[in-house]
Amino acid sequence: MHERKKQVFNPYLPLDTYIPDGEPHVFGDRLYLYGSHDKEGGDAFCMLDYEVFSAPLSNLADWRSEGIVYRAEQDPDYSEKYRDMYAPDVVKGNDGRYYLYYAMSGGCFTGPIHVAVCDTPAGKFEYHGCVRNADGSPFTRQVTFDPGLINDNGIIRLYYGWSLAVDPSAMAGGFGGEESAKNQDLFKNLGEQLIQAQVTMFEKTREEVENDSAGIMGAYMVVLDDDMLTVKTEPVRIVPGQFDACKTSFEGHAFFEASSMRKINDTYYFIYSSQVSHELCYALSRFPDRGFEFGGVIISNGDIGYQGREEKDRLAMTGNNHGSLVEAGGQWYIFYHRQTHKTAYSRQGCAEKIALLPDGKIRQVEMTSCGLNTVPLVAEGSYPAVIACNLTNGHMPHAQTDPCQEKIPYITHNGNERFIADISDGTLVGYKYFQFTGSVDLSLRVRGNAEGRFCICTEDGYVGEVAIHPSKDWADFKTTIHVQGKKALYFKFKGDGFAELLELDFSPAKARCV
Repeated sequence: MHERKKQVFNPYLPLDTYIPDGEPHVFGDRLYLYGSHDKEGGDAFCMLDYEVFSAPLSNLADWRSEGIVYRAEQDPDYSEKYRDMYAPDVVKGNDGRYYLYYAMSGGCFTGPIHVAVCDTPAGKFEYHGCVRNADGSPFTRQVTFDPGLINDNGIIRLYYGWSLAVDPSAMAGGFGGEESAKNQDLFKNLGEQLIQAQVTMFEKTREEVENDSAGIMGAYMVVLDDDMLTVKTEPVRIVPGQFDACKTSFEGHAFFEASSMRKINDTYYFIYSSQVSHELCYALSRFPDRGFEFGGVIISNGDIGYQGREEKDRLAMTGNNHGSLVEAGGQWYIFYHRQTHKTAYSRQGCAEKIALLPDGKIRQVEMTSCGLNTVPLVAEGSYPAVIACNLTNGHMPHAQTDPCQEKIPYITHNGNERFIADISDGTLVGYKYFQFTGSVDLSLRVRGNAEGRFCICTEDGYVGEVAIHPSKDWADFKTTIHVQGKKALYFKFKGDGFAELLELDFSPAKARCV
């Protein structure tokens, strides 16, 4: 294989590693990534203990594991009900120590936010306590889920929350009847069924739900005392959930989950997952606790909305999304995650470059294969097929809690091999972007019972094709393509049967006898 400088691509961590819900933070001269920890091929969210990765700011291709930094069993509340540690965040306290905030769940949305502490950003954290009221009782106002922290010039602000997200077209059977489903004002008047849903899901009393003047759903903020545990202010809602967003700037992109706050210059950026789940949005304010207005969508893990793309035309199986912004080496990035294994439970972290415009806005960016590389991947040597940023048969679903039963192309694994499975007639596999310097021999490593061809295109059109034939074992099928410059590379299969794709290999084109 042609030797080349080490590059980084999406997903940026080892292919057997599943760290979604990424919160990137710069501490010292390194970028640290804190997130949940999914199991490869798992059947539930966040099944594994927290593992932290970091990279030097000078080389974001050089990620290393800092090891398991905190285990669920270290928490005194660890039990069947509270066995999984969900999306965490880390903040540096005024005492110079690092505090890890997380919510525990076994499928429920109850209990307080928990805290662990360490003297270093990625050492072994130790249990510190749970977020509490001034009287020492656990703080459980609203929905204490998905904590996001910021040390705002010595003020420790905790953001948190969750909200039901419901497709209005699906409400006819469960939330007020067909006529109500047509009326967007129903979000303020769902009545008894919505109250009961909150009581059941969040283990609240009816009084807790009805007596909270702002409602228990949405994104909230409180200030913590110097002990990093005690809440010393009343909760304030900064972004509404779906049922309170009508006639606000958030309508259609209301808060769902994934609270994260960044302060850039004198502006607060609240990053969150919206009611449609697959997109990360942001809200802007000059204040940390009020005045937020919807800013826009930063990324969708199906490229929905990018250049006007509709949901039905998503370029990958979509699912929940969670991540945030970070500046590293003078470049801003958005961290997010993608779904694999035809489920919502095996999510891998990805990242993309973004630009902060002069007015502070952020335009939606597309998913790519190069991500943190900042420049296109060199069209030399071998690449794993699973770095595809587009994978679609033209009707890809949105991941739900049950595994997808449809026959769709998807990223999966078997032992130490990670590959794209169930490629059939009409499947498109796309990579963005490669840098070409002319003719290359291109080899695809394929197996399966498929008979047909991969038509190869760039955004400029057709550049060649590779014929493939049934093979029980991995087999290489080759062609020569002539491409120049930075290009997306698409493979569309036409034929019968199902193929699996393991690897792409580029080599200098060999001279042919004429």
